[in-house]
Amino acid sequence: MKLLETSIHEIETAAELEKIISENENVMVSCGRMGPMCVPVYDIMEELEEERSDIKFYTMGFDTSEAAPIRNASLCRGFMGLPFNVYYKNGKMVKATTSIQDREQITSILDEFFGQ
Repeated sequence: MKLLETSIHEIETAAELEKIISENENVMVSCGRMGPMCVPVYDIMEELEEERSDIKFYTMGFDTSEAAPIRNASLCRGFMGLPFNVYYKNGKMVKATTSIQDREQITSILDEFFGQ
């Protein structure tokens, strides 16, 4: 059941998350709600999805038990705002940010961890 109204593929289960990060080298997941801090991030991800074919972009609903691997990740410890934006390289979470991000902040992380 899709919780987030975006064109980005939504991960629905922890097992699906694990499969995606194990099968793709570069993955960004924005775990949130349809709120004012999350929607701008989803919009940026929709734009980047067309430009950065080397990266897989996904969303995940925050308020489901299936999002526990992201909510409970050590890199997300202490996060207060949504969304939790997490970046996986070769199956390992390499970076996580919280709250609203602009395009420049997101692309600088993508470039740093996933290359140009």
